[in-house]
Amino acid sequence: MSIQVTLQPEPGQKSRAGLKLKKGMQQWMKVMPYIFLGVVGTAVFVIYPMIRNIIISFQEYSIMPNAENPFVGFANYVTAFTDPNNKVLMAIRNTFLNVAVTVPINWFLAIVFAVLINLHFVKHKMVFRTVYYLPIITSWIVVAFLFRFLFAGGEYGLINFIFYKQLGIFNEPVNFLSNYWSAMIVIWLFHIWKTVGWGVVIYLAALQGISREYYEAAQIDGANGTKQFWSITVPMLGPVTAFVLINLVNGAFNFFPQVYFITKGGPMDQTQTLPSLMYLQAFKNFNFGYASAVAVMMGIAVFLLTYSQMKKFGNQRFL
Repeated sequence: MSIQVTLQPEPGQKSRAGLKLKKGMQQWMKVMPYIFLGVVGTAVFVIYPMIRNIIISFQEYSIMPNAENPFVGFANYVTAFTDPNNKVLMAIRNTFLNVAVTVPINWFLAIVFAVLINLHFVKHKMVFRTVYYLPIITSWIVVAFLFRFLFAGGEYGLINFIFYKQLGIFNEPVNFLSNYWSAMIVIWLFHIWKTVGWGVVIYLAALQGISREYYEAAQIDGANGTKQFWSITVPMLGPVTAFVLINLVNGAFNFFPQVYFITKGGPMDQTQTLPSLMYLQAFKNFNFGYASAVAVMMGIAVFLLTYSQMKKFGNQRFL
């Protein structure tokens, strides 16, 4: 004969569970309006435009009222790669060149400047943070006009004035913005100077979380500053580096103000990037289907590159 005993929860336990559920529901009700606003904002300003852009890329789209906007299949994509002037191919080349040049330099300068400022004998760290971050909050247009003045052609651009008129290093004034490679270098310098401060501030914040014990132990073992930098600082900043690199890559793909305000795509559209080409085709030539096709291709490239970087860093183990 077996006796089954059923344990009933005590009244106090049941009331505590009810209070916990009630408190959780109250918390959800408080944050739900903000979540709803975020979801609506994302749907209206991100998801809908993205879907609409994909649809337009398959149309011969016109902004005129009551236009038919017929579907043309992949014609816009085919046109992008069969353009006799190779504008899309030049824009793709320049875009990936921007990533290959500016991302490593930007990352290296950001982490080196952050480490130098973070040294224990350096005072007034807040002043240095402000100085490095100041270009970030400065208007793109203001900085663009500054660089156009620095690298202006003729004798009275500042660089030409110093190296041609004063020092005599140049045999003649250099028209920086009329040559492909010199114009690209100016664009890269513009981008790096404008954005490197963001990485410096991020790394400065991350360096505060590295214990001094690692460096003290390395000093006891005889490691110099360079060895400590590559063996301790860089590995310890691994997760932050993943975040910084992903954002730097995304920024390098979105080279629009750098091109538009400095060269406007010249000379002869040779410095066009994918964003500037999209703007030119959409709002200058009113070829919205073509521009949307370019946007879709750029979006796929950015997604694949970002996803691969996230997967690569996500599988790594950091100290």
